[in-house]
Amino acid sequence: MVGASNYSRTSLGSDNMLRPRLIPCLLIHKGGLYKTVGFGQPKYVGDPLNAVRIFNEKEVDELMVIDIDASRLRHEPDYKLVANLALECRMPLCYGGGVKTVEQFDRIIGLGVEKVAVSSAAVDSPDLIAKVSSRVGSQSVVAVIDVKKTGLFRQYEVMTLNASRRTGLEPADWAKRLQQLGAGEIVLNSVDRDGQMSGYDVDLIDLIRNVISIPLTVLGGAGSLEDIRNLISRFGVIGAGAGSCFIFKGKYRAVLINYPSHEERNNIYWPCKRSEDFVISKS
Repeated sequence: MVGASNYSRTSLGSDNMLRPRLIPCLLIHKGGLYKTVGFGQPKYVGDPLNAVRIFNEKEVDELMVIDIDASRLRHEPDYKLVANLALECRMPLCYGGGVKTVEQFDRIIGLGVEKVAVSSAAVDSPDLIAKVSSRVGSQSVVAVIDVKKTGLFRQYEVMTLNASRRTGLEPADWAKRLQQLGAGEIVLNSVDRDGQMSGYDVDLIDLIRNVISIPLTVLGGAGSLEDIRNLISRFGVIGAGAGSCFIFKGKYRAVLINYPSHEERNNIYWPCKRSEDFVISKS
């Protein structure tokens, strides 16, 4: 299998969660790999399985795949695609999209996916988080919080269904509730920064980081390795998620899947406290 040599899939029980993680986020739309701007303007960038094979070769820390059609169109998860992704993937895999029942969680975990992400389903049925956490373990339950500035005063608000539905929920309060319900990780996604490549929304991240103790991964805004380095310098052990940064190259945004080398990652991690504990070496 492509990418399998000299690299084996890392379990969630390793020290992977004890250091910063650089996580490519792939969006599935109409069965293909797309990139969005502000959760709109989808642009086709390739085949998701081919992208996974390339990221295998680059030995990424973790991979997140989100089907942005499934929940909005009220579809079941595409189990065939999920199975193929899990079969190809040589790193911890998180899948989200269309998941709204304990049975669906079970089925996806059974296909070989380490973590399952939910957003709108958690808002609609918060007890789902408690049920699946009890069933599969909190380490496999990821709660996604999509946040956008809304209203006259541009206050942060939790959004669902590709940012098409307002919830009235305040992000920090909702993050605390999700942790109490049993979520093992929060993925915080800035709708306003999505695809902008202008840097992470550190004010939003501060709000959430200050109220939870579970792992936090952030998305929205990364445009360069310097943006990721600045994030880790400020927040330490955190998941640095990105789409555009790992898919596009150059000012014209040519599609070129990329990921920092071992040396580049060590330089990125260096500002983090006790960085010597997680220096990466080649296999």
